[in-house]
Amino acid sequence: MPIGTRIKLSAMMFLQFMMFAVWWVPLGAYLDNIGIGGTQKSTILSTMAFGCMAAPIIGMVADRHFNSEKVLLVLNLISAAFLFLAAKTASFGMLFTFLLIAMLCYMPTWALTSSIAMANSPAEQFPQIRVFGSIGWVCAAVFSLVAVKGLGVEVFDGTALPLYCGAGIGFVGAFIALLLPKTPPPAKGEKGSVIDALGLRSFSLMKDKNFAVFVLVTMLVMIPFSIYWSYGSTFLQAMGFTQLTATMNLGQFAEMFFMLMVTLALKKMGVKWAMMVGLVALLIRYVAFYCGGKFDMPWLYYVAILVHGIIFGFFFVGGQIYINKKAPAALQAQAQGFIFLASFGTGLLIGNYFNGWLIDKYTTKAAEALTYNWNAIWGVTTVFSFLLVVIFLVLFREKIEPESGEELAEDSETAKDAVEV
Repeated sequence: MPIGTRIKLSAMMFLQFMMFAVWWVPLGAYLDNIGIGGTQKSTILSTMAFGCMAAPIIGMVADRHFNSEKVLLVLNLISAAFLFLAAKTASFGMLFTFLLIAMLCYMPTWALTSSIAMANSPAEQFPQIRVFGSIGWVCAAVFSLVAVKGLGVEVFDGTALPLYCGAGIGFVGAFIALLLPKTPPPAKGEKGSVIDALGLRSFSLMKDKNFAVFVLVTMLVMIPFSIYWSYGSTFLQAMGFTQLTATMNLGQFAEMFFMLMVTLALKKMGVKWAMMVGLVALLIRYVAFYCGGKFDMPWLYYVAILVHGIIFGFFFVGGQIYINKKAPAALQAQAQGFIFLASFGTGLLIGNYFNGWLIDKYTTKAAEALTYNWNAIWGVTTVFSFLLVVIFLVLFREKIEPESGEELAEDSETAKDAVEV
């Protein structure tokens, strides 16, 4: 692969994930600051879930009719334009509409950029290109650090500035798309249907008890997972943190190291116990949040953030590998799409509304100021996470034998790309 192509593909990945992280991570805090809470806040935070639900359908159309790099150009332009408009309004109706359109256009780009990279690079070099997406996510914190430390901006996270930055990165990403290698539609001439795009044909696998337990637990895991994912910046702001993106991105930074352990863990422990490690890490996160507040040990908040990579790598990636082993070859792609829809679509949507209700239940308002009872919130979330650990341990009895390191390395990289957040 020519070095120029490699640089362009790496830049594409870097910008695509930075574009999202810079504004999504502090969004919850920003909504609080402009007076949007309750169900309205949950609805805006669910725009990602709506985007995830629509992404397979948009991707199916694009894959059959247009060059991938041209689709990326158009989607980035639209996303950037509506992020810019979102930054200029504090109205719930307008903000929801603008962010919904932005996310409907943005979420398909995760699969699209991977497709472009894989079509224009040798298989063994794809992981080296894909890692720039994770680096871009972590580096999104640079905007906050430069604005506050370098430019003297008093507050960056929790304002509209991250939305402007996301729009700017999106426009740059659109320009990069102009420079990418021509990538013809990969599924041109093939028949497609909404049922196939959403992976609904794999629903037949639910007849298997273990697969049904796996799907149910994966969907329910999104409830505790999403309270950190969607409301983490709200909590950190309430605790007095100002560098919200930089602080939360420590989890993604640690993830890059924990992912190196996933293949070895799967080989030694097997899929079930690797997934159990992820669930236990989820429980540890909320025990740490609870104890950090209950016993005035704020350093535990960093523990809760740093285990993000264990949760994601061991549970979600382990789950994707389980699907590859469980589903017949003809249904593997369908099953991966189905579990993505069940988790980051339906599960995330349920999680956002449930957690919005939970936070409201333990929030009081006095003199125009909100007071959160975070100990109660984290207590409930801890109990919920513990129940998921017990349910999975008792009911999931599938035995997937550990494979060779080479097979697992290939599977884990494919799975990581399928569910990257």
